[in-house]
Amino acid sequence: MIQPDRFAMQVQIKGIEALRKSRVLVFCASDIDMEILPALYDQCRGIGRVPRLDVVLQCRGGIVNAARRIALLLRQFTDHLGFIVPYHCESSGTILALAADEIIAGDLAMFSPIDPHLHGGSDEDSPASSFSCQDIKMFGAMSEEWFGVSSDEARLQSLGLLCNSVFPPTLTAFYRSTQEVMQIGEELLRFQLPGKTETFRQDVVKELMFGYYSHNYALTSEELARLGLAIRREPDVEECAWAISRVLQTIVGGGLRESTDAPWNDALLATRDGAMLRKRRSGGFLPRWSQLPVSP
Repeated sequence: MIQPDRFAMQVQIKGIEALRKSRVLVFCASDIDMEILPALYDQCRGIGRVPRLDVVLQCRGGIVNAARRIALLLRQFTDHLGFIVPYHCESSGTILALAADEIIAGDLAMFSPIDPHLHGGSDEDSPASSFSCQDIKMFGAMSEEWFGVSSDEARLQSLGLLCNSVFPPTLTAFYRSTQEVMQIGEELLRFQLPGKTETFRQDVVKELMFGYYSHNYALTSEELARLGLAIRREPDVEECAWAISRVLQTIVGGGLRESTDAPWNDALLATRDGAMLRKRRSGGFLPRWSQLPVSP
């Protein structure tokens, strides 16, 4: 079933290359991590350094530092990096997209805020939980507006409550991760907005981190354009990218497996010359890449 779909995807890759006069790489991942880098490096080396590289990007988030390292790797192989976003490009995917010279985003392109989260442990009696840096920052405003407690008093109380429930060095590490996201975001935006001041770029990152009330807020391409990002529309390219996305939706993602113990495809890298598919297994076993042959 995957075979004919994959061949159709390669046709769309060639279509984008003809329209954009570029080389195209499809990058799809359920979760961006450092282990993607070797396979991505091989794909980039197979393409070689090119004047224009377009990445059809579809992902749901992942590790911020992995997004940064992937962005820097892609920049090494081209003078002009474009990201083509047909559907999901959330969390760390949004951070990755900041490194592009331009972003082509279709009607259904979904970005998200980039505020980091602190994840709690879990066991059978206590479900896993996580909270955003915004959950901490907004405590004072919530206490003042809802309960009439002064924001200064609320901040003092929240610090005591947090230190009682979260190990203080863990809370400090959370603060450091927030600062790290701000630093990485501004660093990558230098590629996209070199003519803007550092203050402007920092303000864009702060808005993406703190300007929305939910990490799951589905940001549109128009909203990113209003922030000052280099968003473009190219209907013919978007049509090809959406066809690729429809294929990816049938191949990659844990929701496609038949049981929680079954392995699933969690990443795919593809060019006009072939594709690599990563299968993840339960139980902490390392994922495995397989090389898919090119179409006849």
